[in-house]
Amino acid sequence: MTIRLYDTSARQIRDFTPLTPGCVSIYLCGATVQAAPHIGHIRSGLNFDIMRRWFTYRGYDVTFVRNVTDIDDKIITKAQEQGRPWWSIGYENERAFNEGYTALGCLPPTYEPRATGHITEMVEMMQRLIDRGHAYAADGNVYFDVRSFPRYLELSRQELDNLLQPSGEGETGKRDPRDFAMWKAAKPGEPTWPTPWGEGRPGWHLECSAMAHKYLGTAFDIHGGGLDLIFPHHENEIAQAKAYGDDFAQYWVHNAWVTMAGDKMSKSLGNSVLVSEMVKRWRPIVLRYYLGTPHYRSMIEYSQESLREAESAFARIEGFVQRVTELAGKTVEPAAEVPPAFAEAMDDDLGVPQALAVVHTTVRQGNSALAADDKDAAVARLAEVRAMLAVLGLDPLDEQWAGESDKGEDLHGVVDSLVRLVLDQRESARARKDWATADAIRDQLNQSGLVIEDSSQGPRWTLGSR
Repeated sequence: MTIRLYDTSARQIRDFTPLTPGCVSIYLCGATVQAAPHIGHIRSGLNFDIMRRWFTYRGYDVTFVRNVTDIDDKIITKAQEQGRPWWSIGYENERAFNEGYTALGCLPPTYEPRATGHITEMVEMMQRLIDRGHAYAADGNVYFDVRSFPRYLELSRQELDNLLQPSGEGETGKRDPRDFAMWKAAKPGEPTWPTPWGEGRPGWHLECSAMAHKYLGTAFDIHGGGLDLIFPHHENEIAQAKAYGDDFAQYWVHNAWVTMAGDKMSKSLGNSVLVSEMVKRWRPIVLRYYLGTPHYRSMIEYSQESLREAESAFARIEGFVQRVTELAGKTVEPAAEVPPAFAEAMDDDLGVPQALAVVHTTVRQGNSALAADDKDAAVARLAEVRAMLAVLGLDPLDEQWAGESDKGEDLHGVVDSLVRLVLDQRESARARKDWATADAIRDQLNQSGLVIEDSSQGPRWTLGSR
């Protein structure tokens, strides 16, 4: 068994070899909390949640760090626009992110450090970089000298002479316009912290280099994040950490975006689909299916139609789980191992689409067993399906999703009673061989969004696609 991952730095899929046998260390760039999360933000968390679950299934002890950027230019701008303290903006949106992660079934990280809690580590890192000739102070700012680090831009594979380094307001005193700010001098009305070079606040890139070092040491296995972070963020993280003396990340794994009309979903474009609103319209487990089952390196083009397709696909899985559970008369525990084809797909760069195909094939086999009244085979297939769904965080019988079935339970009971009256009429028509009336009743129920299935235990109904 060898897990293989696409390493952005190598531009190829590589066999995964952990630094410490039996252990995996992962650092994921988490939320910048200037606004509430849209589904594009949460996709990254979902992708790496599935990675973490798969490593755990394969027997690894996983340390998963996901940071919170609670101070940066955007947060300060939002605070000024809204006339609120910067920390109030950050904390409110940090909670919104965590609620979103939890709603969609992401396991909590091992550590979730905030940038503002690690100023001491940042100052220590800057001082060492200055002492080593990789950084310099100017006008209260501290900059990284990119020409002092020959391997700069190896991740993004750009040419230094063609580089346009993003710069912020007040970044004066640079020796080279391509140098980037690690520390920003104090400005009126902004939060500040004391340093040997004057009052100011951290730059975005410094935060992650310092926190990764704090929690994962001089070297760790995997650094993750969205494609948009390759440059400048991850490139600058590498420069700081390696110039400091760390080996840093051994593998770089990047997830693709959720797009709308071909554009990356972002707050700045105004095309965000907030998680808090989406969970009101769609079951969270369906959203997880929608966001988590495409390959992590493929783009997702958002549309209501694709969400409805995801809802229908998951309903087929969930319906099978419910039918066999009812037939067994008890909860069927997950199998000890997933099917070999599922494991092979997941080992190959987290091939979730191929793994999901194994899930649906097993569901079809289970349904065939149900049709043949082969209870033992149906139960065996359910055990396999539950094992696979657990890896994907999609097992509808898991306690994570227990609240979903509780929501609207009273309403479900009322609807069930009403539908049963209509089904009784249909059964009476079938008994007297009035097939036209029976079919008309079923068609009418289907048009209302209900799917009617005839089984050996009698007719049953489920919600169909919207």
